[in-house]
Amino acid sequence: MTLTPAFHDVRFPVDISIGSSGGPERNTEIVTLGSGNEQRNQLWSQSRRKFNAGYVVKGLDALYEVVAFFEARRGPLFGFRFRDPLDWKSCKPSQLPSPTDQYVSAGNGEETSFQLFKSYGADPDIHYRTITKPVGETVRVAVDGTQLVSGTDFSVDASTGMLNFSVAPTSGAVITAGFEFDVPVRFVSEQIAVNLAAFAAGDVPQISLIEVRA
Repeated sequence: MTLTPAFHDVRFPVDISIGSSGGPERNTEIVTLGSGNEQRNQLWSQSRRKFNAGYVVKGLDALYEVVAFFEARRGPLFGFRFRDPLDWKSCKPSQLPSPTDQYVSAGNGEETSFQLFKSYGADPDIHYRTITKPVGETVRVAVDGTQLVSGTDFSVDASTGMLNFSVAPTSGAVITAGFEFDVPVRFVSEQIAVNLAAFAAGDVPQISLIEVRA
């Protein structure tokens, strides 16, 4: 048996994804005690996102584009990039990414590689989400508030979200970044089932996607 890569570094059509529905899902175990009190346990450290992209597929050309994309991914076999219509920047949707948007880490004078993150909320309840699929050309980085030069001072691995510095940031230096990013997803179903008569009457196909993690 020949093993194949599990991910294609291509993006689902953005004009379709921007009208999709969905968002993050959590997995929490909730036990109600005899007293009526609850015990709650977080089973996942990170959310898993689910989307339905079928709502935007209104014409035959758009449907054909999705079917072609589905076939090229061999259905759910290969993952791909998907732009979450709500959450795809290091900042608010109406803003442009800034090199000081997100805290990455503090330098120690030795490390040259750091993982990108996005934070949600504020201390003491802040949550950090690992960003593994940044849009490479949008990544902006600063150290102690001074913006660095991409390709000279740093590079980014767009397939993992790792920042790589040409020189290790000094001890205590604050590393920040701004970026656009995609969600790694796959098709849920082995089939895209379409009734063309119903489709012409306004019935949309179900195109379910689910986030994948390594």
